[in-house]
Amino acid sequence: MPLVAHKPLPAFDQLSQQGQDVLSLDHALKQDIRELHIGLLNMMPDAALRVTDLQFMRLVGSCNRIAQLFVHPFSIAGLPRSPETQQYIDRYYTTFERTREHGLDALIITGANISNPKLEYEPFWKPLREVVSWATENVTAVLCSCLATHALVKHLYNIDRQRLPQKRWGVYRHRVMSADHPFLQNINTRFDVPHSRYNTITRAQLESAGFTILVESEEGDVHMAVGPDQYQMTFFQGHPEYDRNSLFKEYKREVQRFLNGERSDYPPHPENYFSIEAAQLVDEYQHSVFQAQQKGLAVPPFPDKTIEPLLDNTWGDTGKAIFNNWLGHVYRNTLA
Repeated sequence: MPLVAHKPLPAFDQLSQQGQDVLSLDHALKQDIRELHIGLLNMMPDAALRVTDLQFMRLVGSCNRIAQLFVHPFSIAGLPRSPETQQYIDRYYTTFERTREHGLDALIITGANISNPKLEYEPFWKPLREVVSWATENVTAVLCSCLATHALVKHLYNIDRQRLPQKRWGVYRHRVMSADHPFLQNINTRFDVPHSRYNTITRAQLESAGFTILVESEEGDVHMAVGPDQYQMTFFQGHPEYDRNSLFKEYKREVQRFLNGERSDYPPHPENYFSIEAAQLVDEYQHSVFQAQQKGLAVPPFPDKTIEPLLDNTWGDTGKAIFNNWLGHVYRNTLA
């Protein structure tokens, strides 16, 4: 069913240009179709803010329920913003106060970058707790992504995430662990999910708090789980919203950090992500970087246009199916 362009958010135009079904507000108001209002608390850093809007709105827009989908992006205090990004938020986002006043049927909370050893030391911790406390009492379903999962599990169940020996970075094969759960109806029993994180919450930690594990990777990491109530709180550690090139962009940022002297080692490949052809080109570029540095020459530009067509998306359809099932629960359990 279509997204409704109820405000001049640039993401609506971009999604429409990409073939997404987007209705104008005038057109939507003339139709007698049920509405679902979904909040998107976007806590991502400036560089990823707008693309995160697109990614989650694309998943929401893939829902096949007979409804008009109003997505309400908002942010919270305590997140560092450039003047340009803050201007964008002020212009196109709503506020939590207004969101709370009008109400939501569902809420999605994204990840965020952090700068403190403990989540509760982050400046956004108190505002995030305020949103979560309201949502647990007033919203049918809440879905948390990556850092938001770690933050809410800490806030609601006092479970501390654990530092991984090395960054979990790449695309990993997963298996459905609770096939009878409504959120997993009619999806593949094995599928890929991208991950990008330094910390994890383990199966044992979640099960000790009464969680049900829905999807887990063959490497042993939990991707998707639901809280003790089975439906209101859903937690992702991976990133089904990622575009085909999201990990590639992250890899390039790490290469640039190496070139800027911000990291001592050249970044490894994201695991299980590059095709054989793409990996060869990436390695050839790494060799050319080392040669240029040894000879005191300018580093050649990254061959983006050659590599990007060789990248695959092996997770998108399953991500859409899970979101469709999740929004189906919202659809069935909210008043028209």
